[in-house]
Amino acid sequence: MSTRADTPPLLHIDGLVKRFGGLVATDHAQIAVQPGEIHALIGPNGAGKTTLIHQISGTLAPDAGRILFRGEDITRLPMPQRVLRGLARSYQITSIFRRLSVLDNVALAVQAREGSSMRFWQAARSERARYAQAAAVVERVGLAAQMHAVAGALAHGEQRQLEVGLALATAPQLLLLDEPMAGMGPDESERMVALLQSLRGEATVLLVEHDMDAVFRLADRISVLVFGRVIACGTPDDIRGNAEVRRAYLGDEAAEEAAA
Repeated sequence: MSTRADTPPLLHIDGLVKRFGGLVATDHAQIAVQPGEIHALIGPNGAGKTTLIHQISGTLAPDAGRILFRGEDITRLPMPQRVLRGLARSYQITSIFRRLSVLDNVALAVQAREGSSMRFWQAARSERARYAQAAAVVERVGLAAQMHAVAGALAHGEQRQLEVGLALATAPQLLLLDEPMAGMGPDESERMVALLQSLRGEATVLLVEHDMDAVFRLADRISVLVFGRVIACGTPDDIRGNAEVRRAYLGDEAAEEAAA
């Protein structure tokens, strides 16, 4: 996709720092995510990717720097307030309500977005509009056939699809996905890639992923994080040809051989 150079970013990470004792997990990180794009965040193990996502979502507070979302400084906002402003995330470890049905899982996410009807004397399923929205999301993520199945009985890849559905049910403007293809087989990964491709134009995505084939197929732009610092940002072709990125992943000698 293309974005105008003068379009303000939907998300702007400005000089973000997070320390754990003597360890600097994010080192003045700078990232701008443009509206409508799939922006991938990659880097070697221990680069600080998940720590950065935690700070964006509100799980961790940064020690310095700012997080701007839609032009608003949300650095000190708690996570629920960020969700209400249109920022949602998934986790490395699948986080669903395992004993509830797929439909009930998503209905709870819809309720979190809209608030409770307070009709305590009625069955939850009487709220037809909420369940209609939930059913549409379940179908959207490819789980229509498992709509009434218990979530804990789903295959791993289907649980990851459901988790994306939970995030989508909050109607996010920005979707933070932390390794959505972790632990998936080839067929499951292919279904997830197709799902994420289908989100173009519906939500902006910041994607952390180790599957480089998926990253280069999906991403409009890629930021590379090494030791908490963004060392490169550009199109997939830019990143493929970046010598500093090759050194970070392969080491100096291997990078020189790859370049040759």
